[in-house]
Order: sequence, then C-alpha cells, then structure tokens
Amino acid sequence: MNAERATITTDSIAYKRRWLGLVFIGISLLVVSLDNTILNVAIPSIATELGASASDLQWIIDAYILVFAALLLTMGAVGDRYGRKRTLQIGLILFGVGSFAAGFVTTTGGLTAMRAFMGLAGAMIMPATLSIISATFPDKERPQAIAIWAAVFGLGIGLGPVLGGWLLEHFAWNSIFLVNVPIILVALIGGYFLIGESKDPHAPRLDLPGVVLSIVGLFALVYGIVEAGTLGWTDPTPLTAFAVAAVFLGLFAWWENRNPHAMLPLELFRNMSFTGANFALVLISFGLLGGVYFLSQYLQSVLGYTPLEAGLRMIPMSIALIFAAALSARLAKRLGTKYTVALGAALAGVAMLIMSTTYEVNSTYDTVVLGMIILGLGLGTAMSPATNSVMGSVPVEKAGVGSAMNDTTRQLGGALGIAVLGSIMIGTYLTSVAPTLDNVRATLENIPVALISEEMRVQAIDAIERGIQGAGIVAERIGSSPFAGDLAQTIRDGSRIAFVDGMTSAMLIGACIMFGAALLTLWLLPSKVRQPTPIEAAAGDQRPEVVAEGVGD
Repeated sequence: MNAERATITTDSIAYKRRWLGLVFIGISLLVVSLDNTILNVAIPSIATELGASASDLQWIIDAYILVFAALLLTMGAVGDRYGRKRTLQIGLILFGVGSFAAGFVTTTGGLTAMRAFMGLAGAMIMPATLSIISATFPDKERPQAIAIWAAVFGLGIGLGPVLGGWLLEHFAWNSIFLVNVPIILVALIGGYFLIGESKDPHAPRLDLPGVVLSIVGLFALVYGIVEAGTLGWTDPTPLTAFAVAAVFLGLFAWWENRNPHAMLPLELFRNMSFTGANFALVLISFGLLGGVYFLSQYLQSVLGYTPLEAGLRMIPMSIALIFAAALSARLAKRLGTKYTVALGAALAGVAMLIMSTTYEVNSTYDTVVLGMIILGLGLGTAMSPATNSVMGSVPVEKAGVGSAMNDTTRQLGGALGIAVLGSIMIGTYLTSVAPTLDNVRATLENIPVALISEEMRVQAIDAIERGIQGAGIVAERIGSSPFAGDLAQTIRDGSRIAFVDGMTSAMLIGACIMFGAALLTLWLLPSKVRQPTPIEAAAGDQRPEVVAEGVGD
C-alpha cells in the first residue's frame, strides 16, 4: 500500500475503525476548545498570585490568540505536505509540554511565553483534526462526522468555565493548565492506534514566501483587531497594524496568484461553497464568542454568581449547541446548506435580540436562560453545515489548508466579535456610568487627603472607567468606611446598570449583524455543496479512495 496518498482506503484498519478514531480526534480538538474559555475563569487568581497588571493579563490571553491565528494557514499546509496525523501528534506533544511548563511558571512574562508556545501547538492541532476527517470519511458520512466535530468544539467552549470554576474551588490557578496533560495523553495514545496517516501525494516544497507573508499579515490583522477593542478603532496602534496587514496580505494574495505551487490556491475562492461558507463562519464566530464574552461577565459581575455557578448556568447553551450541531447534518440534507446556515444565523439573531431587550440588573435566571438556549441552537445549526461546505469544496489533497482557512475565519470572527461588541459596550458603559463617577468625585473630595491620597482618588476613577470588574474592586476597598457613607453601594449599583446598558446595546448591534449574516448566506452560499472543479483541484485529484499509512504509523 502506498504511504503517500490523500485519503484512507476502505480496507485499512483506520477506515474500518473510523468512528472510534473520531472519538480521539474529538478529544484532541477538546484540548484546544477548552483553552478558549477555561483561562478566563482563572484571570482574577492569576492577577493575585503573579501580581499581574491589566496589561499583563491582556497579553497572557492575546499571546495565544495572535500566534494561533497567525500560524493556522502555515500549519495546515505543513500537515498536507508532511502528514496530518504526524502534525496532530507533534502538536499534542508540544501543547502538553507548554501546559505543563505554564503550570509551574512564577512570572507573568514566563506565562505569556508559554501561552504563545501553546498557540503554536494549537495551530498544529486544530487544522489537522478536520483535515483527517476529510481524508478518512467518505462523502456520505463526512457531514455527520463534521457535525460531531462541531458539537465537540461547542462542548469545549461550554465545559471550560465549569471545569475552570471547579478546579479553582479545589486547587490553585495552575491546575487549569495541568489538567490538559492527562487529556493529551489519552488523545495521543488513542490517536496513535486508531488514526491513519494521510498527506498530499503531489505536495510541492513548502511555499516559504507565502508562509512569511501570511504569518506577518494575519498576526498584524488580529493584533489590530484586538488592540482596536481596547484602544479604539481610530488609535494609531491598531491603524498601523491594519496598514501592515493590508500590505502583507495584499502581497500574499499577489504571490499566491502567480505561484504555481501556492500554499493557498486562490482558485478555491471561485467556488462559492468555499467563499460563502467562510464569510458565514466569520459572522457565526462573531456571534458565538461575542455573546459568550458578555454572558460570563454578566452572570458573575451583575447577577453575583461564582465562577463555578456561572459556568454551570451556561451549560444549557452548550447542550443546545451540541444538540443542534449533531442534528444539523440531517437538517442540511433536507433543507440544503444555504437555508440551514441562514436559519442558524437568524436564530442567533433572535437570541441576541431577546438578550438586548430582557436582560436587566435584577433579571432572574429563568429569563436569562431562554436567550442562551436559543443562541446555542442557532450557532449549532449554522456552524456544522458551513464547515462541511468549506471542506466539501476543497480537494482532499488540500484538506489541511481548507481546514486552516476554516479555523482562521473562526478566529477572525471571534476576535472581531469581542472587539466590535466590546467597543460598543464600553462606549455605552462610560456614558451610563458618568453620573456615578460625578458622585464618586464629589464624595472623595470631602474625604481628607490623609485618609485617601490624590493618587488613590485618580486610580479609583480610572478603575471604574475601565469596567465593572474595576468598579467592583474599588467598591470592595472602600467598603463600609464611615467617611465614604454608602459610596461603595453607589459604585456597585451604578456600574452594574452601566454594564447592562452597554451589554444590551452591543447585543442589539450583534442581533442586526446576525440577521445580516442570514441574508448574506442566502445570497452567497449555494444550497448544495459544490465539489471542486478541475480548475480548483490539484493536478491529478479525483478524490481517490487510496491508502495512507497504517494505523499506529
């Protein structure tokens, strides 16, 4: 049997045990998916234990995102050339090493470096999981396998806050990294025996100019989006990053268009099953991560739940997402990809509209959970068919690059969701919290400088302006001081009202964007997935059913 072919043959052990192998592909994906949300729960503990500033914490989060997003396309191409299983297993090993090291660092700089290292490993893992599915499952089974893949991704996002909250109640902050190690060991051992190897049989040498241009361009683009959410969209820093991204991504497109051995063949974009689905995934991820970003803060900082309690109360959304994702393949078979993805986006829009009109400072959980369930149903319905559209429109030889493109659009959409909706939220928050700030200033002026220094006054105002978490810290420090009267409660009430005002304003904009995504999907996305045309396919690609290396190789 030839060991350098694109897909797995029907007489191989990997093919016969493909559904069992999918379990370990899912466990591999779960490691990356969990990491997206579990860290957020531990941020307060890390700040306390390592003495991290707000800027330090931001870099601990962003270091992973930036490296992960910048390297996805490159690692997808590496998997196509050198082997998807090999890339997956090396990525898992590196992720385990990074997680273990992160659990024992004692400085914010060390933790930031380990998070960047884990981003590199994650960029090897995630494209490999989806491209292995494309190489292993036949056309008839692939939509259901991808639906399970999408359900596992949703499970990780929902399980992260619950697992993180439980770990922090029983162990130190570093447990959120160390917990990755046993999961990775299971994925490594099971994957070694049950996942077959596959690669592009005609892979040229790695497109080094394309690699460099894509890494720099994507890094600058994601950096600009992240910084714009913090500094504002007109600040020189994000504007400079966007300019750099435009230059390098423009050069990347020019180079790929003239390179006969392009890393990302631009002919793929002529197939609207590929292009339309990628646009849809940007907007779907916009709603998913943008919505989750607010919900976690709302449950903890406004409604007063602990991290574990908040995580448990987000489980219904995860269950709804998993349920919808698992059924989406059947729904797409009946309605068509176009209408299924549009329906999911519209449901997500309805959910965000409900959130924008019913979520209040004193809302009950019964009111809150309805919007979360509908959001989960909508995103689960849309995510899997859109992903299947991307992968079904790409030649199997380029499955790694197709998967990487799918993952890159998810990352860009998620970063945009947090940045755009976050900017709207903070703008409304500052307007709404202004009367509270005036009250704080007036009260602090009547307190002697000997009790509260001028520097402390400025820091208190700055903390309240930064957001509800900073306001909560200020209120806790003021406490029940006889000089401050009921100022602490005034700060708590004012910041909660302002946060809800900002969140609901952002959710309303988010709802409009999700409805726009539904209309865009109806316009761009074909009802049935269009197979790659001869122009798009690699030389000699007929989607052959040929072997890769045997199980365990």
